[in-house]
Amino acid sequence: MFDVGFSELCLIGLVSLLVIGPERLPKVARVVGFWLGKTRHMVASVKEEIKVELHAEEMRQIFKEQSGLPEVQQIMDETSNTLKSAISEAQDNLDTRAVTDTEQHKESLPIPEAEQHEPK
Repeated sequence: MFDVGFSELCLIGLVSLLVIGPERLPKVARVVGFWLGKTRHMVASVKEEIKVELHAEEMRQIFKEQSGLPEVQQIMDETSNTLKSAISEAQDNLDTRAVTDTEQHKESLPIPEAEQHEPK
C-alpha cells in the first residue's frame, strides 16, 4: 500500500515522541494500532463480500446461459429423430430392393437338369 521504510518509521516515532510526549505515547500507539487493525479487518471484510457477490453474479450468468440449453436439446432431439426415421426408411427401401432383386435373380437363373426331370 504505502512504501514506508525503516528510516521513515523512525522519523515518525521521533516526531510523535516529541509532540505527544513519553507519558501518553504508549496509550496513543495502542489506540492507533487498534484502529488500524479495525480498519484492516473492515477492508478485508468488504473485499470478501465483494468476492462473494461477484461469484454469485457469475453463477447467475451461468444459470441464465444454461437456461437456453433445453431449447438446444429439444432441437437436437428433433434432428436426431428425423435422422433416425430417414435412416429407417432408407433401410426399408434397401431391404425391399434386395428382396425384389433376389426374386428377379432367381427367376433369371436356369433350372438345373436334375430338377427338370422328375425321378420315376
